[in-house]
Amino acid sequence: MTTPPTTTPPPAGQAAARAPQQDRSRATRRRLLEAAVECLAELGWNGSTVSVVAERAGVSRGAAQHHFPTREDLFTAAVEHVTAERLAAVRAHADELPAPGPRRTEAVVDMIVRLYTGPLFRAALHLWVAAATEEPLRERIVALENHVGRESHRAAVDFLGVDESTPGVRETVQATMDMARGLGLANLLTDDSARRAGVVRQWARVLDATLGTAG
Repeated sequence: MTTPPTTTPPPAGQAAARAPQQDRSRATRRRLLEAAVECLAELGWNGSTVSVVAERAGVSRGAAQHHFPTREDLFTAAVEHVTAERLAAVRAHADELPAPGPRRTEAVVDMIVRLYTGPLFRAALHLWVAAATEEPLRERIVALENHVGRESHRAAVDFLGVDESTPGVRETVQATMDMARGLGLANLLTDDSARRAGVVRQWARVLDATLGTAG
């Protein structure tokens, strides 16, 4: 019978030193991702170079490229990271939604619309524009937007408490997502919050009438 080889665990000092190093690496990565989204929202694709992001994050260009070898890696990861955090935050606050009825429907619609307004959406839009002419970036952005669309659609269905197997429900929820994107675009150039609030209220009434969520 062959005795299996034994593995010697690393010395305790090495293991203890590795943990802080991993923490620093994660913190650096997070700063880069957040700085990348800020730069995209403020400077657009052309103005958001790896050097600019690294400077804003307070790290060297070499450190940035260690985490993200290419510019496309950095910016697609940045939007994916922040989007995932915002979707998680939306689900975390699901318990705070009103009871089923008109107020809940309006709260859900408002929640969805807020996913498509603000700096994150502005950053994502700059990536969409760049992806229209840059093929390597396009594949990444299409995959990312498909993922975001599926997750936000699923959240809307869950929060509204509707059954997608019912004819017309899926399309109506999808129309809500498309409307939210349109409101996000309208908000890019001017503050559209007053008009947007009225649209959210009216669309919530349409959803209640169409999907029967008010009962």
